[in-house]
Amino acid sequence: MRSKTKPSSWVRRHLASLISFGVVLVVVLGLAWPMPGYYMETPGTTESVSQMVKVAGRTATQDGDLYLTTVSLQNPITPAFWIYAQFNHFATIYSAKDLTGGLNSSQYNLVNQFYMQTAQNTAVYQAFKLANKPYKLVYDGVYVLQIDQNSTFNGKLQIADTVTGVDGKTFESSAALMRYVQSQKIGSPVTIAVTRMDGSKHNFSGKIIKLSNGKPGIGIGLVDHTGVTTTPKVTIDAGAIGGPSAGMMFTLEIYSQLTGKDLTQGKRIAGTGTINEDGTIGQIGGEDKKVATASKEGAVVFLVPDSGGKTADDNNYIGAKEAAKKLGTKMKIVPVKTLKDALTYLETGKVVD
Repeated sequence: MRSKTKPSSWVRRHLASLISFGVVLVVVLGLAWPMPGYYMETPGTTESVSQMVKVAGRTATQDGDLYLTTVSLQNPITPAFWIYAQFNHFATIYSAKDLTGGLNSSQYNLVNQFYMQTAQNTAVYQAFKLANKPYKLVYDGVYVLQIDQNSTFNGKLQIADTVTGVDGKTFESSAALMRYVQSQKIGSPVTIAVTRMDGSKHNFSGKIIKLSNGKPGIGIGLVDHTGVTTTPKVTIDAGAIGGPSAGMMFTLEIYSQLTGKDLTQGKRIAGTGTINEDGTIGQIGGEDKKVATASKEGAVVFLVPDSGGKTADDNNYIGAKEAAKKLGTKMKIVPVKTLKDALTYLETGKVVD
């Protein structure tokens, strides 16, 4: 019978060290393990719109400047980022589904490009309308924003394609296009002409299907693709920035260059908000992060949408005020419901109730 011997103290010490090292290694690897199904949103950049907007024959005349604001998205994140976000008022974790609506990264980027282009077109239209300058709206087709799984065009069409015709016919609105499609019989062949965002043109064939509402259709979500032509010509280059939330700031900069009015009065004025066809300013996401980046970059005024809602969840103005309080910033948070509210404040310093 073999006798039992105890490990030497040297072995015990080194075994304990190895165990401790293993625990540390597991923790470190765990904290660094990728979590591709999640995004972290943090403050982005504050950028001069006068450097992006050019009205032919005009120059920016402000002594100050107008700025758009962005958020930054990190993906994939790690558990370390997750922990960081729990202790940072200006970091938020989103699931990929909540953020992108189920779109893959490529589709999500294309949709954001569409929203940016739409925001720019609407900004040009609104600025010329306010300045009483001539403009012409041009219908270019309809954007594809959604493709149903049972559509016979699934795998052929892409998000952000522009449908320019159906069965050789052209239309003046998405409503007219849909009326034509709904007049066809379920199972009938149909051919769609599209233009991609890179300018390439394609024709795809499929069939009319029965939609969930029982009507004939092609199983794609559409929205009008409308451009605007003006004299003088306006160009906007926002680089890689996507989304619709710079619409208000683009409009103000175009209006300023078009009319020669200095809207800044020598101040650094930042803001965010979509611009709608009726001149109202729409809600955006990440207003707290945008307040943070604007304050960091020295803005003294921040224009923010005011929906009239009573909580930060449904009113950017309340969310922005709460963020400013957490930061302890002296930057003035100015609520605006319409483009005219923004102009009234910039020209008179008065906030519209």
